[in-house]
Amino acid sequence: MSADSVQSPVKNEDTPRGFAFALAAYLMWGVLPFYMKAVAHISPAEVIAHRIVWSVPIAGLVLIVLKRTHELKVALRSPRMLAMASLTAALVTVNWGTYVWAIGAGHSLDAALGYFINPLFSIFLGATLLRERLQLAQKLAIGLAATAVIILTIENGSLPWVSLTLAISWGFYAFFRKTLPLGPNQGFLLEVMILSIPALLYIVYLEFFAQTAHFMQTNTLDTLLLAGSGIVTAVPLIIYANGAKLLKLSTIGIMQYIAPSMIFLIAIFIFQEPLGFARMIAFPMIWAGLVLYTWSMMRANRQAREFDKRRVESEA
Repeated sequence: MSADSVQSPVKNEDTPRGFAFALAAYLMWGVLPFYMKAVAHISPAEVIAHRIVWSVPIAGLVLIVLKRTHELKVALRSPRMLAMASLTAALVTVNWGTYVWAIGAGHSLDAALGYFINPLFSIFLGATLLRERLQLAQKLAIGLAATAVIILTIENGSLPWVSLTLAISWGFYAFFRKTLPLGPNQGFLLEVMILSIPALLYIVYLEFFAQTAHFMQTNTLDTLLLAGSGIVTAVPLIIYANGAKLLKLSTIGIMQYIAPSMIFLIAIFIFQEPLGFARMIAFPMIWAGLVLYTWSMMRANRQAREFDKRRVESEA
């Protein structure tokens, strides 16, 4: 899913405005499978190319209105920042491409599982790459997730690559995105600007050489859906970015389960995807791991607040 500008102060408190923004973003992401189903007859590569290209003017307009373009200009003159943004852009492209393909190919449940696994994978990254100490509950949560993946692998005869690709690509995206000294809105625009070059070239290739394009070639609905893909990509991200800075980290941690829960319900009751015996075991194990993760996170936040309170009282 952060301040709009790296210089903006971040307060660790919940606000009704922040909650409304974050909830709106997660609800938008939760119903996104309906949009992806509507473009399922179009190749994922073409959909992603249009998601990128049409996101640029939307994200750019937001920065202009907010008068936050200075950091972007600085980033465009920094080879290091451009290199880091290129890496995060590549990772988010893998995530988007896998998601679009999964929904269109009838793997919405695998997509939901991937985003349920993601928080636990992020904990694993913190422990392995940043040497963060894990609490017992967090170790158990990661163990449950790993066991769920093993069960799915044994049942299917292969790794649940859709779920793992989504979790790993987004986990590394979030990890490296933190190293990019840009606000979320500026960072998103920089990423799609970098991606827009190959995306535009690919669209031109489809339109004039391969002649397999759907934009302004087949019917009006396809054209509108492809152009609208920028809206469904950029708007939730921008809304979330401006809401996250107005919420506690623990609140965001709990709310992040809204979207995959909605995807799970849509997959079962609307798309009629079979749950299967292995998933009936794997999903509860992941959910149990998430409960442990959320509990440990909330406990740590409560202990930190109590420590700060005692320190203030002792200094008074």
